[in-house]
Amino acid sequence: MTQAPARSRTARRRHDREIIALAVPAFGALVAEPLFVMADSAIVGHLGTAQLAGLGIASALLTTAVSVFVFLAYATTAAVSRRVGAGDLQSAIRQGMDGIWLALLLGAAVIAIVLPTAPSLVELFGASDTAAPYAVTYLRISALGIPAMLVVLASTGVLRGLQDTRTPLYVAIAGFVANAVLNVVLVYGAGLGIAGSAWGTVIAQCGMAAVYLWVVVRGARRHGASLRPDVVGIRASAQAGVPLLVRTLSLRAILMIATAVAARLGDADIAAHQIILSLWSLLAFALDAIAIAGQAIIGRYLGAGDAQGARDACRRMVEWGVAVGVVLGVLVVLSRPVFLPLFTGDSAVKDTALPALVIVAVSQPICGVVYVLDGVLMGAGDGPYLAGAMLITLAVFTPAALFVPALGGGLTALWAAMTLMMTMRLVTLWLRTRSGRWIVTGATR
Repeated sequence: MTQAPARSRTARRRHDREIIALAVPAFGALVAEPLFVMADSAIVGHLGTAQLAGLGIASALLTTAVSVFVFLAYATTAAVSRRVGAGDLQSAIRQGMDGIWLALLLGAAVIAIVLPTAPSLVELFGASDTAAPYAVTYLRISALGIPAMLVVLASTGVLRGLQDTRTPLYVAIAGFVANAVLNVVLVYGAGLGIAGSAWGTVIAQCGMAAVYLWVVVRGARRHGASLRPDVVGIRASAQAGVPLLVRTLSLRAILMIATAVAARLGDADIAAHQIILSLWSLLAFALDAIAIAGQAIIGRYLGAGDAQGARDACRRMVEWGVAVGVVLGVLVVLSRPVFLPLFTGDSAVKDTALPALVIVAVSQPICGVVYVLDGVLMGAGDGPYLAGAMLITLAVFTPAALFVPALGGGLTALWAAMTLMMTMRLVTLWLRTRSGRWIVTGATR
């Protein structure tokens, strides 16, 4: 009678060690990414308002372009971890190389699009006459680093699939430091202004990509994996990424609709919305770290043919998601009096944000489970279902959000709609997880 509970406790402790070992470094790497933009903003901000405005517009465009291709990391993690679980490291790294080659091809395509269309893209974002030239300059130079950014995404997916989240953390920290130093030297030392900031970021990104490639190539040579581009493998990587691309675009559409609705509510509402959205994004990093651990762990169990191990790991990660969500929710409530004054002194904005922050706090346990199950299904390679579920969520959220101003609701009502969106995601993901249809064992799905 006592052996079963003892085995259960041992299994939980094993899962806990795996989750912590993968999630903590992943969280550090995720937090390091937005620090690039923050460092650029701090340095360029001293050049003038027009330069900072130009940087803001160009950064928004670049962030959107790169985030669309985040599937390079997610799909690669799932494919590589499956092969690791199956004990085929050569095939795992070969699959990773296919993802890297796909990243280079997509990066070249983005450059070909962005360079000639940069002025039109900046104009589309409504840049002023004074800020537009700086935005175009930064965008065109930084676009040269997009292939490196995408290689970083794909290579990160390779290492996560190999159950290594420490190397991405170290590379992210080194990249942040290099970016900050290069920005100072090129912007002020060399007198290049905003162009120096762009070049500093490009050089730092290329350096990060070079380190990743060195790590992956070394692993490929150790295990005898080919480094040559394989058309069939690249096509398979692209096909695996398409559903995740649909999922990502649907999620970004939801965020854009929410921002557009907030703008219609009034100046205080849109200002408060931006503050809350920045906090929501920060909270997402903590929850996404558990999801990343889920991708790597679930893929490995399924690749090893251990369906029960995958179920047990999923159950334990859900418990982690709930626990972390509760902690984050409490922190949001307790930090409201300190958090809001950091962003605004306007009492109207504070009064608008306070009740909406309560909604955000209450929704964090829901968000925790959503992120975990999202990671579990990604690790299982269940992209088509994730795409369909997100399209359904978009269809439910859109009318709910658009009805907020029509019915006289405010920002709190809008964030209630956001919570409805996360609840819808929870329902669709929970139904899929409970069905067991995501459990497909073997080196490939």
